Amino acid sequence: MKKITLVLVALISLSTATAQIRVGKAILPYEENFGDTDLKLNGAGMRKVLWIDMYAGGLYLTKKSKDPKEILDADETMAIKLNIVSGFVTQKKMIKAVKDGFNRATFGNTKALDERINKFIKFFSEPIVKNDIFDIVYIKGKGVTAFKNEKELGVIKGRDFKYALFKIWLGDEPASEEIKNGMLGIQ
Repeated sequence: MKKITLVLVALISLSTATAQIRVGKAILPYEENFGDTDLKLNGAGMRKVLWIDMYAGGLYLTKKSKDPKEILDADETMAIKLNIVSGFVTQKKMIKAVKDGFNRATFGNTKALDERINKFIKFFSEPIVKNDIFDIVYIKGKGVTAFKNEKELGVIKGRDFKYALFKIWLGDEPASEEIKNGMLGIQ
C-alpha cells in the first residue's frame, strides 16, 4: 500500500511540475523559478496584428492579481515571458516596438531611462526567429534580467526601469489590450 501511495504522489508531482498552458500555438509553463522565487502564471494572452498571432505573453507573479497598478508598483520578483510564434516578429520590429512602448509608458519622457533603455535594446542585437522565448524578469533587489532561450542577456538596475518596462504590457496604453487582459487573467 505504501508503494502505491508513493508512486501516486510521484506521478502527481511529476504532472504538476510539467504543467503547461497552450496560448494559440505557444506553450507556457504554469510555474517558473527566478532568483530563488517560485512564480505562478497570473495569466496569458496573444499579441495579434491583423488577425495574425505574433507572440504569446505570460505574466508570472508570487500571488495572483488582476490590478495592473498593484503589479507595476510592487517591489517583488515577477516575470513576463514572450514566446514568438510568427516569423513576422523581427529584430527591427521588436526594437521599434520596445522604443514605442517606452515612449507610451513614460508619456514621452524617457530622459531618466535613456541609457538603460539603450542597454535593454541591445539585448535584441541578434536575429529574432519563430519559437524564440524571451524572459523579462524583475528580481527584487537586483533589477531586470533578460533571457533569450534561457541564455542570460544582461541585468538592468532600477525599480523605475522595471515599472516603465512592465508598463509596456500592463499600462494604460499597452502594446495590446488583449494581451494585457490575458496577463491579468481577466479574459
